[in-house]
Amino acid sequence: MLSVENLDLFYGDAQALSGVSLDVPQGEIVAIVGANGAGKTSLIRAIGGMLRPARGAIRFRSRDIAGLPSSSVCDFGIGQVAEGRQIFPTLSVRENLLTGSLLPRARGRRAHNLERMFALFPILAERATQAAGTLSGGEQQMLAIARCLMGEPELIMFDEPSLGLAPAIVARVLEVIRELNRDGMTCMLVEQNVAASLRLANHAYVLENGAITLSGSGAELLADDRVRRSYLGM
Repeated sequence: MLSVENLDLFYGDAQALSGVSLDVPQGEIVAIVGANGAGKTSLIRAIGGMLRPARGAIRFRSRDIAGLPSSSVCDFGIGQVAEGRQIFPTLSVRENLLTGSLLPRARGRRAHNLERMFALFPILAERATQAAGTLSGGEQQMLAIARCLMGEPELIMFDEPSLGLAPAIVARVLEVIRELNRDGMTCMLVEQNVAASLRLANHAYVLENGAITLSGSGAELLADDRVRRSYLGM
């Protein structure tokens, strides 16, 4: 579904990504793991159209989307649940959800999708008129996921979905990702919780200093001695 080929990305003279290549097959969960500063968020932003790569291709369903504006990338079917959730705190839960349906691909099914989100996340239905900024961290993460789904994406990129959440809430967020995938959603997961993301992933890549250094199934990387020493403290 998504293919990244030899991607280079710079911030001024500083290179953030160097020759990054990866594939996200339809219907799978693909994890990108690595330390802080490895380039994970830069990769997400380049795919999402928020950063323009210097070289390389980003193909979504065979269409090269590298350098296209984020509005076009979203309307092609790539959604993003951003790091830090980035909800609109003064808007109600319902109003936040409706902002996710502004894409041309989703406008015609706004009411249907709103009902679907309230069915998927009953807590959001209970909090529909409440200001989003008053929700708990876990509820805000559910809102961010539901808002993304309102745009009817075919692939969702999750950027650090467990950041700042209590362990029990982290488990619930990861279970939501698993449930979405079981229902057919293709997912790209960028996550500092390496063990949890590798257990969840069909395939995974290790990103270090802007370059892919290892790849394999989630189970293979979970058992790899280099990954265990560097990221799992074993």
